[in-house]
This record gives sequence, C-alpha cells and structure tokens, in this order.
Amino acid sequence: MLPETIIALATRVVAENQAAGRKVVLAESCTGGLVAAAITEIAGSPAVLDGSYVTYSNEAKHRMLGVSADIIDTFGAVSVACAWAMAQGALKKSDADVAVAISGIAGPDGGTPQKPVGLVVFARAVRGSDRVDAEERRFGALTRDGVREAAVKMALELLLPEG
Repeated sequence: MLPETIIALATRVVAENQAAGRKVVLAESCTGGLVAAAITEIAGSPAVLDGSYVTYSNEAKHRMLGVSADIIDTFGAVSVACAWAMAQGALKKSDADVAVAISGIAGPDGGTPQKPVGLVVFARAVRGSDRVDAEERRFGALTRDGVREAAVKMALELLLPEG
C-alpha cells in the first residue's frame, strides 16, 4: 500500500528498535498517521510502537498532547517550538523511550512567504534526556503527496537508534 522505500525504512525502524529494546511513540500532524501506518505494515511492530497521536488541529495538539496555547499563538503550529512540545507531550503520555513529532504545510494551500508549502518541522524527544533534537526542513514545491512522503521518510529516519 505504501511505497517500497518507506516500507524498507519502516522495516529497519522495527528491527533496530526491537534489537535495542526501545518503544516509540508518534505525534503527527501533516502526515496524518502515515508514519504509524508505515510502522504497522511491518510484522513485529507491536513490540516497538507504543502509540500514535494524530493531532491535526491546534485544539487537538493542546487537548491530546498538552501543547500550550501560548506556543501556538506565539510561534505557530508549524514551528520547532510546537513540534518539540508535541514530542514531549507524546513521550509523557506513553511508555515509549523515544517520541518523534511532525508538523508542517503539505499544501497546496496554507503557505505564506515566511512559512511556505513544503515546510515541515520535526522533533525527537528521548526519555531521560534533556537534549533537544528539533529541525525545520523545506522540501520545496513538491505535490501534497510528495511533501507528506518526504516527511514520513524523515520521521522514520529520526526513529532509528543512533549508532
């Protein structure tokens, strides 16, 4: 159902996290659950995937993950600050060892000169660590599907244990 490149990456995520004894949790916005869907395509994924939050609206980000309205009002939902808060919220509400959050503008509408279509932010939070792993990617003028596919690949890469 999903592209072979994504299935191959999801297979690595499941195998490598299972070998490391790690559970993961997701907080997805613009990908709408596609990262979780990729992981659950893989046999053995229940040993790795603790859960997934699809928080498409700002209200859902606040209600389900505890993202402060001040963060959304000040920085916007598509910001490193919001993605970091989403990852932290997912980690707090789960038994996972690592959380990855994704928020972006897949298009074709919704972009601005400051935050164009193709802008996606990612954050990774690791239980017991104060380290902030967050970044912004500008995937450019791809189609909506193209932006979402690129974001899924990036999120899966962030779920691989650092070696």
